[in-house]
Amino acid sequence: MRAERVAAQLAKELSVIVSREVNDPRLGFVTITKVFLTPDLKNAIIFFTTMGDKKSDLKTLEHAKGFVRTLLAQRVSLRFIPEIEFRLDESYEYEQKMEKLFEQLDKDHKKE
Repeated sequence: MRAERVAAQLAKELSVIVSREVNDPRLGFVTITKVFLTPDLKNAIIFFTTMGDKKSDLKTLEHAKGFVRTLLAQRVSLRFIPEIEFRLDESYEYEQKMEKLFEQLDKDHKKE
């Protein structure tokens, strides 16, 4: 699917842009994890993880959205650069929470 190929290309470029080009001291160590594009390629949801303050990093990325889109336009050859929205990827935290719950269930089961 074209949207998946473009999303992969955007993820690659966004990783470089966020790590090297967004020179904001408020931004912690951010990793782009996924990019979802609408089928018409007009909107992109960018998921990221961070080692810093999650709310602050989300706010900083939202503030830099115009700058990021401008750099994407220079690096990716698309007729339209999608509108972008940053979202925190909480799948790792969710996975850790579920793992702890399963471990607790296993311990409780062994006690019985």
